[in-house]
Amino acid sequence: MAAAAGALLGLGRLWRLLLFLSQFCVLSGGEHSQPLAQPVKDAAPTRAFTAAPRAPETTEIPPYVTKCPSNGLCSRLPADCIDCATNFSCVYGKPATFDCAVKPSVTCVQDRELRAQESFVINMTCRFCWQLPETDYECTSSTSCMAVSCPRQRYAANCTVRDHIHCLGNRTFPKMLYCNWTGGYKWSTALALSITLGGFGADRFYLGQWREGLGKLFSFGGLGIWTLIDVLLIGVGYVGPADGSLYI
Repeated sequence: MAAAAGALLGLGRLWRLLLFLSQFCVLSGGEHSQPLAQPVKDAAPTRAFTAAPRAPETTEIPPYVTKCPSNGLCSRLPADCIDCATNFSCVYGKPATFDCAVKPSVTCVQDRELRAQESFVINMTCRFCWQLPETDYECTSSTSCMAVSCPRQRYAANCTVRDHIHCLGNRTFPKMLYCNWTGGYKWSTALALSITLGGFGADRFYLGQWREGLGKLFSFGGLGIWTLIDVLLIGVGYVGPADGSLYI
């Protein structure tokens, strides 16, 4: 009985020793062990902001500025340099006033005070541009029509109002004009040749009429009769250049 009790006591001590060692290992291992990494939440997506490029400041000069005199009189500015409000109460052929303002990059002054002005009043006759007199616009010319013909021929021309003339409607318009171009032939030269060398056809050669010139040359001016007739015809302007143009 005593031997059995001693054996049980030894087993109890051994058990306590093993339990102590196991706890010691657990404690020592816990101090040197690294903690488990915590799960990292997905970072919120970073929103990238791109700065919009600033539009470069334009330094280009409008094309109409070249026609606008700097610090000139407002009333003398070309029509391309100003914007005018339509006066619907104006009566055709009567004087009327129009409220106008200069376009950007254009400066002008008043008639009496040398002070920059943006708004002003223009006085002009109430009429459309195509109703202006011929001296107020320029038209293209034609060299393909006969200036000397019966009936007198016309041609389609494009006309543009002069810069300092103000009117209603489009400043460029089509118009039918009479053929009145010249090829550079002088009436005085043709008459002088007809009087002096008409018997040899010099006047007809000068005007570009080669057949008539050869006829006068080989007929000695139609024995003088043709020469006298041509002097009269050229003198009154009945015989002109062969291309149909007018004398200078």
